[in-house]
Amino acid sequence: MMVLPARRLAAELGAWRTTGPAYGALADRIRLLTLDGRIPLGTRLPAERELAAQLGVSRTLVAAAYARLRSAGYVESTRGSGSVVAMPGREVPAYDDGGAGVVLDLSKAALPAAPQVGEAAARAAQELPAYLNGSGYDPLGLPRLRQALADRYAARGVPTAPGQIMVTLGAQHAISLLARALLGRSDSALVEAPSYPHAYEALRAAGRRLLPVAVDARDGWDDDGLEQAFRRGRPTLAYVMPDFHNPTGAVMPAAQRDRLMAAAARQDTVVVADETMAELRIDADPTPPLAAFGPAVLVGSMGKTVWGGLRIGWIRAEEDLIHRLVQSRYAQDLGTPILEQLIALEMLGTYDELLLLRSRQLAEGRSHLEGLLHDALPAWDVPHVRGGLCTWVNLGAPVSSQLALAARDRGLLLGAGPRFGMDGVFERFLRVPFSYPAEDTRRAVGILAAAWRSLDTRVPVRDDFAPALV
Repeated sequence: MMVLPARRLAAELGAWRTTGPAYGALADRIRLLTLDGRIPLGTRLPAERELAAQLGVSRTLVAAAYARLRSAGYVESTRGSGSVVAMPGREVPAYDDGGAGVVLDLSKAALPAAPQVGEAAARAAQELPAYLNGSGYDPLGLPRLRQALADRYAARGVPTAPGQIMVTLGAQHAISLLARALLGRSDSALVEAPSYPHAYEALRAAGRRLLPVAVDARDGWDDDGLEQAFRRGRPTLAYVMPDFHNPTGAVMPAAQRDRLMAAAARQDTVVVADETMAELRIDADPTPPLAAFGPAVLVGSMGKTVWGGLRIGWIRAEEDLIHRLVQSRYAQDLGTPILEQLIALEMLGTYDELLLLRSRQLAEGRSHLEGLLHDALPAWDVPHVRGGLCTWVNLGAPVSSQLALAARDRGLLLGAGPRFGMDGVFERFLRVPFSYPAEDTRRAVGILAAAWRSLDTRVPVRDDFAPALV
């Protein structure tokens, strides 16, 4: 059984205190960590006395918080095992929707499958027999697909050979492969704050320490912070998302890309650029990939542009690093499924057409969400992003975790701000995707408005965006 140390839980809790009862705030925060998966089910929580000492509160307060979690089904206590994290045996509450019990899950910044996917899969299935005489195990990927991806990079201004491409099981797999190949237990990694939470997890698992650099939705990357992180931290690896950054939507200017790569070169740091959002432009001008400014490793994926169910990603790097990745990959998996690679090849044949469709879809979704939030929650600061799948809303108060919990109780799943940071920060922010169907977005804003009202009745919120009970 995994045991969660009191110090680790205190770091995850962050700024957990609110204006309500302290024991209730502590219980709600632990509940959110459980629902977000940051505390795995079956984990034993710290003893009441240990957590109380770490938080600087009374043991009675912690005991009351644990009792509240126990009564709600989020904690089970057995003799000899202490307080163990559990999940209540019920569905997430939802608005009555004609008995359908619909739950809106906007916790993922994602699009529905592109309309071409079905036909592409059918054509790929017809090609599959030509590959059945082989073993099917290939850690590099199909030569045709690697060539097609290399040609696409060349068209974007980065000449690439097929030997510089490895096909992976999505972007997350690519990040994990790179982290394990490049980082040792004594190494540090530069990361953005906020950032993609699963990248944090992969880098933490492989390295010693994460060096955060601030990214703001309006002001972008902290130039001084970048310089200091390279100079003082001497990171072995730097993980960045320079195009339509997740979750802020920021885009790194060309001049700053140049400074970033120069600083990395001085410290011999390997820069990994996550480009999963890079081609989801709405009204932004194309920016050259980071590899055009220096020897950056690029990570791409079809999960955001085509469909999350198509587990195809790739790494573009120098050939010597690709060879290292091949050797380390055998310890984790034996290659990417052939059929999915064939589907990816089919999709690349009409990829530019698909990206134009996505641009129109996202422009409509962005405009719709901005209008709804302006009318229903005018006090919120909603940045106008120029691409990507989401916006990083400033709530104006450090209540993101409370709001996410209140929204969950009403049937809406959203990622609270601290999910995208370290040590419980970003309580003033909420990631809100604009990539979902218009009706889902309208209903989601209605639920958010009701949840916001439940936190503070002094905040003026209009009622005409409540979910339709039909």
